Amino acid sequence: MDLNNFSISGNIVDVLNSRIFPGTISVTSGKITKIQEDKKNYKNYILPGFIDAHIHIESSMLTPSEFSRIAVTNGTIATVSDPHEIANVMGIDGVKFMLEDADKVPFKFFFGAPSCVPATEFETSGAVLGAQKIEGLLEMKEIKYLSEMMNFPGVINDDLEVLEKINSAHNLGKPIDGHAPGLKGKDLRKYISAGISTDHECFSYQEAEEKIKLGMKILIREGSAAKNYDDLIPLINKYPEKCMFCSDDKHPDDLLKGHINDLVKRAIAKGFDLVKVLQAACVNPVKHYNLDVGLLQEGDDADLLIVDNLRELDILKTYIKGELAAENGQTSIPQKKAKIINNFKVEKKTLTDFSLPSKKEKIKVIEALDGQLITNLSMETPKEKNGNIVSDVQRDILKITVINRYQHTKPAVGFIRNFSLKKGAIASSIAHDSHNIIAVGTSDEMLKKAVNLIIENKGGICVVSENEEMILPLPIAGIISDESYDIVAEKYSELDKKVKEYGTKLLSPFMTLSFMSLLVIPKIKLSDKGLFDGEKFELVKL
Repeated sequence: MDLNNFSISGNIVDVLNSRIFPGTISVTSGKITKIQEDKKNYKNYILPGFIDAHIHIESSMLTPSEFSRIAVTNGTIATVSDPHEIANVMGIDGVKFMLEDADKVPFKFFFGAPSCVPATEFETSGAVLGAQKIEGLLEMKEIKYLSEMMNFPGVINDDLEVLEKINSAHNLGKPIDGHAPGLKGKDLRKYISAGISTDHECFSYQEAEEKIKLGMKILIREGSAAKNYDDLIPLINKYPEKCMFCSDDKHPDDLLKGHINDLVKRAIAKGFDLVKVLQAACVNPVKHYNLDVGLLQEGDDADLLIVDNLRELDILKTYIKGELAAENGQTSIPQKKAKIINNFKVEKKTLTDFSLPSKKEKIKVIEALDGQLITNLSMETPKEKNGNIVSDVQRDILKITVINRYQHTKPAVGFIRNFSLKKGAIASSIAHDSHNIIAVGTSDEMLKKAVNLIIENKGGICVVSENEEMILPLPIAGIISDESYDIVAEKYSELDKKVKEYGTKLLSPFMTLSFMSLLVIPKIKLSDKGLFDGEKFELVKL
């Protein structure tokens, strides 16, 4: 087959015109030049490629180029990507790293300008992107939109810098992504009236429907930690033009199992209309973000999938701009060497850094919720030892710590429930949004051991006990590996298995851990500056 000029025959799924017909697609120099309908019988089907409408590529712990190698095997051809995570560590240099690495492969990455770096003033990040820097990013043709506006209190209370960033996006004709968990009523109306057009943080159908009726589009999310698909998928029936699919955060072992293709299959299995489902998976992101992605029309880029049938949706081939990107589960995109950049300036910690003198009072305890980013809060009588508050393994009240990795300061300490570790500790330098070091442990000794292992490696995720230590190093900004996706997935799976041997029942303990410092999601979280009330939006005493 001529790589520049070829034809593909099959049952063509024309989502834009809501029809399926047998025919042949002719491709010349990466473009669809002709679509010829015929009356032949074909077993295979030709679909537009899938698009993840909101993802942080960094959450996969892979470089963009390496992410693309596994994504194409699942039929994903494009992502709407927020480089918020690496920007919080490396600033503009981090965004440029993502753009440069993404440019090495045919996969279609569409990056935004991170709107909240840092996400709040109540944490320490590695960079600050003010309104002027954001405008500079938005002026770049590679930057397609203003990324999720997490500072919804700033929008509601007319924060001048927040409004300046929003106005820059409006002036340059670029859409603005939202992030407004639980927001409703007059506050929601004001938030949307600022021109914020999407939300991926809905927890219920009712919340999503209110936002749709006020003009928003809803991104139905199913990631490694936050899973809202089952609650939100009924929106497809009533509001097919208002929905998109996204993962938000996807760990490498989960990417091996599936991506947007899995959401499409599940929706079809539930009996939802195929065209409506594909509209959400393929068409709506292209229209909303004005993406340069083909939709099986003459003149479009040849971005398409060949699948065996419309139930199992086994991806036989993935094409991006006429280039074969994957075939029968094997990627055709070669691995690219990654550049190492980082920002790690913390010194090793001592045992006393994690001690917490008792005040003979009840303490606030974070209650982690499996599959959710939100947390609950309870008040508990703590366990004491030698005048200090310590982890209580029997009652599952474990010590959690967040350590500033950009300068040498004393760790912030709190307590958390539902990690259920019976021994050891886990730690990570993936800690949304500022990516300081976060750890949960059964004792101060184990916290120290885990935290210092992360510091020694200048980033990573690890599991330790008295007799064991395992780590996946993340040398790129402390959040991304320079290894191939299969190696990263294998190492991550081994760590995940080990944590579960230590007692946790959480489906994705490292992903859940990473969100325990995400201050913009209520109810209670921990930053390097202390315990934070996400509803009052202020630091609070333990």
